[in-house]
Amino acid sequence: MKKIATNHDEFMDLFIGLSQATRCCRQDTAFCEDVTFHQFVILDAVGKNKELNIADLHRILSVEKSTTTRLVNPLISKGLLTREKSNLDSRAFVLTLTEDGRNIHQKVQLCLNDFFNKVACNLPAGKRDNILQAVQIFITAIKNAAGVCDCCK
Repeated sequence: MKKIATNHDEFMDLFIGLSQATRCCRQDTAFCEDVTFHQFVILDAVGKNKELNIADLHRILSVEKSTTTRLVNPLISKGLLTREKSNLDSRAFVLTLTEDGRNIHQKVQLCLNDFFNKVACNLPAGKRDNILQAVQIFITAIKNAAGVCDCCK
């Protein structure tokens, strides 16, 4: 791995700022239609796939199985998701959206679209595409570095 001279204070300030700015996406409190951001991510993933294997959901969420279960169970209890044995693998379970789940997903998506529009309005118009591309590159760099980081072990 090549060494690059960096200003570590700038990186720390950036990570703190990102953490503070994205706090709404990490809390276990409902932000719209009594659904948390993580729960919406689940509804969205299931909705995009029509049905989703729970094992695939672990990878999408990048969390442990127990965390996935903790996030999914309230959605099942609210009647937004169903969990059934897979037709392809009797050991696996699949999730599907209920009609209420589809309705809530749509309402929350509209709420998020409004939020994303407000964020976009705060970006300089001529620089939006460059900013989004730069942020995506930064996210990839973080993921790549996190996979090889052993400083805290």
